[in-house]
Amino acid sequence: MLDVRRLQILRAVVTSGSVTAAAAHLGYTPSAISQQMAALEREAGVPLLERVGRGVRPTAAGRLLTEHAGILSQHVTEAERALADLRAGRTGRLAIRYFTSVGPTLLAPALARLRREYDGLAVDLTLTDLEDPLRSMQQDDSDLTILVGSSMAGSSESPPGIRVVHLVDDSYLAVLPTGHPLAGKKALDLADLADEPWIGSEPPGPCLDPILNACAAAGFSPDFAAKSEDHATAQGLVAAGLGIALIPRLGLNTRHPDVAIRAVRRPEPVRTIYAAVRESTLTQPAVRILLDALKDAAKESLRS
Repeated sequence: MLDVRRLQILRAVVTSGSVTAAAAHLGYTPSAISQQMAALEREAGVPLLERVGRGVRPTAAGRLLTEHAGILSQHVTEAERALADLRAGRTGRLAIRYFTSVGPTLLAPALARLRREYDGLAVDLTLTDLEDPLRSMQQDDSDLTILVGSSMAGSSESPPGIRVVHLVDDSYLAVLPTGHPLAGKKALDLADLADEPWIGSEPPGPCLDPILNACAAAGFSPDFAAKSEDHATAQGLVAAGLGIALIPRLGLNTRHPDVAIRAVRRPEPVRTIYAAVRESTLTQPAVRILLDALKDAAKESLRS
């Protein structure tokens, strides 16, 4: 097998025209260069150089290997440049898992900011399994997962190699038909809604649990007249007069014109949103910028 380092020395000898000149350029002694060329000729099985006066010139085999040495050198340079771009986050691929209601409010503006700074970075988006997103993350190749939990950040619930970062506490708001008697209030006690028919807006799991737990704390269980498991449909059902709903603030970026939205208190249901990131990716500038952009998008969305 041909030694790549010796091929580069051969290229230096051929382009310099002599062993002495190549030795001066490479910082070796002429004797060391001659030894490397002799070893390369043994590997090749044919002469690679012939003497011409005080210099050397390549044989046909020498010219062939010199050409390939140049190609190898170019490929190594390109590989080093590509690796530097990857380390800096200018290129590569980020695999992101998210759940539906944070797509337009958090993820889209965060990715827009990321793209402005790293336009060569490819992004793969996949809806996550809300029931057990961290387990899913351990089993796939995702770099960042947006998830909902109660008190996960910094806890022992984080699997090895995964850092959980708090993004935002997202309050649930009451959504009522515009003509509802309670729509005249600026804020509602949760107990005010105890006798109302309810429209489910969340699937079972970490997004529904804060609602059920808050209702239990207020002394009742909601009576669901219908379950839609998505925020837009839930608003439509409320507007049609079928009941009331609790929908998180981040899920209300598009509001139905025929509903009234009011704050809820005593207690206020809240879902906490996190980003789970592989610790091995936290050194990448693009990942750090994405985390900052997600936090900024959350703050902006809650202000609107």
